[in-house]
Amino acid sequence: MSAYLRELEDRSIAIIRETWASFEKPALLWSVGKDSSVLLWLIRKAFLGKVPIPCVHVDTRYKLSEMIAFRDHLASQWQLDLVTSPPSPEFLEGNTYPTGKLSRVECCNALKSEPLKGLVASHGWDALILGIRRDEEGTRAKERVFSPRDSESRWNPSDQPVEIWGHYTRPPNGHMRVHPLLDWTELDVWRYILLESIPVVDLYFSKDGKRYRSLGCAPCTFPHDSNAQTVPEIIAELEALRSSERHGRAQDKERESAFEELRNRGYM
Repeated sequence: MSAYLRELEDRSIAIIRETWASFEKPALLWSVGKDSSVLLWLIRKAFLGKVPIPCVHVDTRYKLSEMIAFRDHLASQWQLDLVTSPPSPEFLEGNTYPTGKLSRVECCNALKSEPLKGLVASHGWDALILGIRRDEEGTRAKERVFSPRDSESRWNPSDQPVEIWGHYTRPPNGHMRVHPLLDWTELDVWRYILLESIPVVDLYFSKDGKRYRSLGCAPCTFPHDSNAQTVPEIIAELEALRSSERHGRAQDKERESAFEELRNRGYM
């Protein structure tokens, strides 16, 4: 198993270094979840323990408090160049889902997509490295490792470049989304966390018979029944489970096209 994981690791590190060599101002989009934390670890391995690019956290102000504490601790410990993006104040005053006038999709767009688009424009990043995986959600299965966005950060799933290693195009006046973990699975991620002893937020571990499998904003993210309190126990649980990784995420319970609509508009 470790040989397979090392092959995934080598491939991901090669993509990270290719991005560093090919773009002038890359950045990491760090959600603080397990996937992007594994990606952060891989970036440190790629650059001898350093993270030479900004770590961008789209802070909706609705994230679980444990996520923010973990983010700040790791940013200090690893000396990260942390960039956060608070949403516009008007969206925090009674407008947001589930109690306000915005739907789940509108809320995600307002609190995540729009602040991220503003950050990309203001900082001039020409590449964003993300920890998304094809097996996590159907829309992401349409992605490429190097995925172009236009000047408005929009994604066109019907116009994706041919996936030939080392050959990709950058759209004019846009940026590239780069996905080094695209071919990993949820189990790959947890097995690699175990192999490398990678720190992750403790929300993933069972407390009072429940744990989180996927993390997002507190009003829209729910734990599931579980007694898994260690990484090996999580791996054993996942080997037996057949439910979706994101079954605890409210946004995934919208209409079938909702998530693709969000991603078309610049969502992660």
